[in-house]
Amino acid sequence: MREQGSVVTGTVLDERITLTLNELCGMCGASTELVIDMVEEGIVDPTGRGPEEWCFTGEAIQRVQVVRRITEDLRVNLPGAALALELMDKLHALRQQTAQGGIHG
Repeated sequence: MREQGSVVTGTVLDERITLTLNELCGMCGASTELVIDMVEEGIVDPTGRGPEEWCFTGEAIQRVQVVRRITEDLRVNLPGAALALELMDKLHALRQQTAQGGIHG
């Protein structure tokens, strides 16, 4: 039996990176309307006074991509995707805490 390999590509992001709304949309393949809705829903939190001044961190890229997959693949609405993302964040924090020995049974 012969195994076929697969190629995985990605971009290493510095957490200190800042992106404009247009740059974030371009990197994530999201519309500006969708990202604005995500800001209103509290999914991503830019700095700046309005869409033309917003700056997003590298973390926003992952959050937008995850929410896009949830909404498109699972057909979940944006508030439901925000809740799912919040639960995933809490699960990740708990896993980190247990890995560091912070929870004792």
